[in-house]
Amino acid sequence: MLYILILFIVALIFNAAGWKYFIYFFSIGYGFSIAALGLAIPILFSGNLTLATMLMCLVLVFYGCRLGGYLLLREKKSASYRKILFDPTVKEKKPVKVMIMLWVSCALLFACQVSPLASRLANTAPDGIWAWIALVLMVLGVALEAIADAQKSAAKKKNPHRFVDTGVYRIVRCPNYLGEVILWTGCFLNCISAGFNIWQWIFALLGYIGILYVMFSGARRLELRQTKTYGEDAEFQAYIAKTPILLPLIPLYSVAKYTWLKA
Repeated sequence: MLYILILFIVALIFNAAGWKYFIYFFSIGYGFSIAALGLAIPILFSGNLTLATMLMCLVLVFYGCRLGGYLLLREKKSASYRKILFDPTVKEKKPVKVMIMLWVSCALLFACQVSPLASRLANTAPDGIWAWIALVLMVLGVALEAIADAQKSAAKKKNPHRFVDTGVYRIVRCPNYLGEVILWTGCFLNCISAGFNIWQWIFALLGYIGILYVMFSGARRLELRQTKTYGEDAEFQAYIAKTPILLPLIPLYSVAKYTWLKA
């Protein structure tokens, strides 16, 4: 299990951006950490690479670079995003102990998220049907997140003071988070038919459950922020009454009351 430690160290290095501004632990640092892990895995297991696992690594690199680059560009160009990002209540300096805890816990989460792919290679598992299903889901997840970000940027450019309810935002209110869920569900499916031992399962479950929690927590924060901004808008009320917050076809329209999702 030495490779888990190596992946953890790689994530620590690339997520150090959070020391400049702690929110980067969860945003820019996250994106570039996943890209770095997508490069580290084939280096660690160069002799065990298969076509499906190589493509999955490339998906992670593309995903991480796109997300990190998108967030950097949005921070530079969007005044409204900077207002949220650099809100005085959020920008407040954190104690060093808290910063270390965030840095370490985020790096561990990122390493656990990619661990199913790394463990499949460590176990020299062949490309079976589950590996190809995993790849397809990962590609779909990245594509959905990219489409959601592009559509939101276009809608906000057209009308920066209105909520977005067009395109994939008609399906769920947080399609970018849904893309993340699909991506990491795909990655998690590498656990199936790959001969995982108990520790490999534990790391994989920690990563998958952890990112699901982060996505639902993020959806809750967005819901609270949008309610504060658009709560008196009749069109917004109609939109949230008929559009699930995160998972399509599942009538979950609000997570605001679930305070245990507060991160």
